[in-house]
Amino acid sequence: MSAHAPVAVPALVDPFGRAISYVRVSVTDRCDFRCVYCMSEDMTFLPKPDILSLEELDRLCSAFIRLGTRKLRVTGGEPLVRRGIMTLFGSLSRHLDSGALDELTLTTNGSQLARFAAELADCGVKRINVSLDTLDPDKFRAVTRWGDFDKVMAGIDAAQAAGLKIKINTVALKGFNDGEASDLVAWAHGRGFELTFIEVMPLGAVERERFEQFLPLTELRAALERRFTLSPSRHASGGPARYYDVAETGGRLGFITPLSHNFCESCNRVRVTCAGRLYLCLGREDSADLRTPLRRSEGDEALEAAIRAAIARKPKGHDFVIAREGSHASTSRHMSATGG
Repeated sequence: MSAHAPVAVPALVDPFGRAISYVRVSVTDRCDFRCVYCMSEDMTFLPKPDILSLEELDRLCSAFIRLGTRKLRVTGGEPLVRRGIMTLFGSLSRHLDSGALDELTLTTNGSQLARFAAELADCGVKRINVSLDTLDPDKFRAVTRWGDFDKVMAGIDAAQAAGLKIKINTVALKGFNDGEASDLVAWAHGRGFELTFIEVMPLGAVERERFEQFLPLTELRAALERRFTLSPSRHASGGPARYYDVAETGGRLGFITPLSHNFCESCNRVRVTCAGRLYLCLGREDSADLRTPLRRSEGDEALEAAIRAAIARKPKGHDFVIAREGSHASTSRHMSATGG
């Protein structure tokens, strides 16, 4: 047997027979942006004692890996603003070396990539997702409120130079970036990046009405097909995106449609917040407290038992709704609190 062969472990299987092999772990609820569909401009963040330490996050992630997690995505807020975050990546890389983990990756807004891209690659990170909703610097500042477009572009350049594969995530916003969707495809594919469009999700109260922001991706795809030839791709990432190959660019394009087309039947993932709450579904409030068993014992038996008990009640799907009146968030928590 190879020294890097994966060790057989009992899989986490939910009540609908789905093996839960993908965990997204938030390391902070803080972010250096205030994107209009994600956060209010005046946010109240969790007090420091509520946040798991880097050592606790390592224990938590390692417990999931022992229980069969094969893919681990670090999220936020913005994960790279967490002080000392590279210590966690360095520690978790041991699971890549042992073969217990297939992939360690992250979702980022790109603001800190110029500083950390090379170090991420050294820790075994092969690919990253970068959130980018527009190529117009003024519109970028408007949608992020605090973001610096040039800094993000420099970060993307640094990530590519470090050898990281990059997927661009773009939230489709009606009347904001729908007119530049084709340009985003051409730019991303021209750089060798994948691109995925995402429908705005009703998580947490924000200043604007959700209905004003919501653009069904069926409409966006129809608009793109006036310029590009899209054909269904055989590629499957294990995530919620449905992929198409673009004949004119040779690139791949994804669509994530939590509202216009529910993707729950193949859900293999759960999310853990930076405060140690395990959310079984992005669009539901049901959660499990993992921080208490984590902190009450030096051993991980109680933690693993809590994880197993939670997975045993994972729901079949979410109930995202966007209403015409009001923000009508499907959950009270913001996306930044749950983890992207």
